[in-house]
Amino acid sequence: MKRSFRPIFSVVVLTVAAATLCFRIMVFGGSGAGEIQDSVYRNNVRAEQPAPVFNDTLLRFAAVDLAEDSVRQNVEQLVDGNFRGLTSGRRSSFLRSGRHRIDIRANSGTAVPAQLRSPEFHKFWLNFRRYLQTWWRNHRFQPDVMSDLLNVVKILKPSVNDSVLNSELKYKTCAVVGNSGILLKTNLGDAIDNHEFVIRLNNARTRGFERNVGSKTSLSFVNSNILHACARKETCYCHPYGEKVPIMMYMCQMIHFLDYVVCNSTHKVPLMITDPRFDILCARIVKYYSVSRFVKETGKALEAWAGSHDGSSFHYSSGMQAVMLALGICEKVSIFGFGKSDLAKHHYHTNQKAELHLHDYQAEYDLYRDLVERPEAIPFVSDKFKFPPVVIHR
Repeated sequence: MKRSFRPIFSVVVLTVAAATLCFRIMVFGGSGAGEIQDSVYRNNVRAEQPAPVFNDTLLRFAAVDLAEDSVRQNVEQLVDGNFRGLTSGRRSSFLRSGRHRIDIRANSGTAVPAQLRSPEFHKFWLNFRRYLQTWWRNHRFQPDVMSDLLNVVKILKPSVNDSVLNSELKYKTCAVVGNSGILLKTNLGDAIDNHEFVIRLNNARTRGFERNVGSKTSLSFVNSNILHACARKETCYCHPYGEKVPIMMYMCQMIHFLDYVVCNSTHKVPLMITDPRFDILCARIVKYYSVSRFVKETGKALEAWAGSHDGSSFHYSSGMQAVMLALGICEKVSIFGFGKSDLAKHHYHTNQKAELHLHDYQAEYDLYRDLVERPEAIPFVSDKFKFPPVVIHR
């Protein structure tokens, strides 16, 4: 090649190379720009995706609570002092055992048991009715309830007043620690404890498992069956994480309000009941995911779903509601110990092998996946609520 053409050739080659590189960066995010460009590209694509279209039929079906009539009947009976028919099996309360042994089987009619009318327990009876009636009045669907969960933070931080902006109320980082046996195959204890706020479930013990699950606990989230068991102990002791750790629970059975009013009088820290509006929202979300999965996997009619998960007994897990709580009070949420493996125990701290049939864990895993990848696809939550970033640790 003649020397006079070399500069021209070099310019042409450089021009073509530069054009090619620019094209690659514009379309593919390039290679040198790497993960940053690729992340921007994916985020832009996600932002441009159309809003999810919910199945109206599934929404209407999920909005129906098969246990509604039964709960209403129980509330009415208990408010009227009718304890008959509520004394067997799972429906018994602490009043039949433990420190406060009261036979709630009335001998005649629907009268309140004589012991409850005594001076010692009369205040408990009045509080029981008041709590139950208030709970039932608020037992309705409200999609904005996620934004109201900040009131929980105000309870946990008494020094906070209403003048503080909502964004300043939230915890910076939160960890929700599930009880799956998969935690035994990890060394996530330090990662869990490094979060500002740590939520644990159903009094799962940490002693001896600190390397896997950590030791820090900011809130103990339980179902009311746990409190029922604790109520049999002296002073309703229910503090595996220490007496300074607050407890929050959802009511599995209305009769457990009796356990609550007595145990609440001895607690040194908040003993809280979840907002019934929040309960309804969680129930609808889980049912929607469960029914969606059922229809896709079986091809059966919606009406056949009830038989797959105990019908009116179907319920979200404690872990699911704890995750939903964290979404409302935290700026960033990390999920640990959710999931299962054929090689791992169901619970890291027990020998339980089988799952409870009244839960649909696979449907809940679908929900968690959407929390990470596309929270806009989660039904029933108000568009005003902004989901925080969620990370799942396996």
